[in-house]
Amino acid sequence: MDIKKVKRSEDYSAWYNNLVKNADLAEHSDVKGCMVIKPYGYAIWEKMQAELDRRFKETGHQNAYFPLFIPKSFFTKEASHVEGFAKECAVVTHYRLKVDEITKEIVVDPEAKLEEELIVRPTSETIIWNTYRSWIQSYRDLPVLLNQWANVVRWEMRTRLFLRTTEFLWQEGHTAHATADEAIAETKQMLDVYADFAENILAVPVIKGVKSENERFAGAIETYCIEGLMQDGKALQMGTSHFLGQNFAKAFDVKYVTKENSREYVWATSWGVSTRLMGALIMSHSDDEGLILPPRLAPIQVVIIPIFRKPEEKIAVMEKAEAYTALLKKQGISVKLDDRDYQSPGFKFAEYELKGVPVRIAIGPRDVQNETVEVARRDTKEKQVMSAADLEHKIPHLLEQIQTNIYQRALDFRSENMYAADTWDEFMDILENKAGFISAHWDGTAETELKIKDLSKATIRCIPLNNHKEAGKCILTGKPSTQRVLFARAY
Repeated sequence: MDIKKVKRSEDYSAWYNNLVKNADLAEHSDVKGCMVIKPYGYAIWEKMQAELDRRFKETGHQNAYFPLFIPKSFFTKEASHVEGFAKECAVVTHYRLKVDEITKEIVVDPEAKLEEELIVRPTSETIIWNTYRSWIQSYRDLPVLLNQWANVVRWEMRTRLFLRTTEFLWQEGHTAHATADEAIAETKQMLDVYADFAENILAVPVIKGVKSENERFAGAIETYCIEGLMQDGKALQMGTSHFLGQNFAKAFDVKYVTKENSREYVWATSWGVSTRLMGALIMSHSDDEGLILPPRLAPIQVVIIPIFRKPEEKIAVMEKAEAYTALLKKQGISVKLDDRDYQSPGFKFAEYELKGVPVRIAIGPRDVQNETVEVARRDTKEKQVMSAADLEHKIPHLLEQIQTNIYQRALDFRSENMYAADTWDEFMDILENKAGFISAHWDGTAETELKIKDLSKATIRCIPLNNHKEAGKCILTGKPSTQRVLFARAY
């Protein structure tokens, strides 16, 4: 295990990249801008999927799947949507290769040009709403509550594993409703689902809010978001839920017959989270030794490491280790018994620390005699000798303690890095010397928002949902403002 350690305090970006690779989560692919998610990283993503999928189905949603390729003409039907994604789209122009007769190289066959180019989906609103036109005829067909687990492509020039890659995995919900009120309720409900998942599963505290007009999803009337704060003081948008109004229904002529026998356009939402959540997980909790995983997401919640030197010790130690493994598995705990005899216990300790396994149990000959084990927590690195008879009851409780502690640490960090600024000088001082979320007044104009971004590299992360009105002056222009908004530098 050749690990080049870089401290967070020295180079946060290098620390993150090294951790992703060394913990066997992902690596760069030979396809520029794309990544390979390795089995351990994918196991964490699968647990995220399972938790989210259960929540989606509990709220009445069903899964479906739509094509990867979208005809270019679909994007021209909703002007703001195509404008928002045009620079990120990958385009398929031909459908065949051939061997060049002279060079003998594989080339694109010029005779195989598509009549209409296909866009590799950056998001699926257009093809889904084109499909909904034939599905929705009457109020009896509503609501339509669908979700899709898929990959999407958004061409990126500067990439970072999990946080920003050309291809990434995500889910995208797309719903259709009879009224605006129903669609808005859906949008807010899914925001709450995301926030609950982030806080109770990822153990990442989030702020729920509304995006400014400049930061809205292309084609949305309103974009709701959850924002987390990473350990370097930068914000990360962790999920979005969009009220699309009737924009896509009008673009694709999706109408329904009401109970009163009139024809109306339907109302739409879309919402999504992606493998960017893996980045949030890493950057919210981990330390210089490696990952720290919340137990509810850890593929391995407990690792049991047998320790022995002599062959005659092995039988007794392994017998106990196997018994404890079976005991904990009966509790519904994900347990790994590492019986590799070609790695030392010290190597294994470091490996599972790097991989963020919440609880490590070591058992040696003396433990066999005393009916005890050594239990180590990954989050605090505390160790305790525990009676083997207590394992069945104490380990589940310990896992819940770790989950709670990890969340509380992240919440305390965010609380310590929330600031208010009333002047431009205060605002810049916080950005340069402290970092974190900054609550400040803004005059509400797109021009000022863009100028603040240009001057400071900070953006309006959201207008918090629990905002209260407060008269003040914009930090940049001095013009009147009715409320504070949340700024930060962000990923």
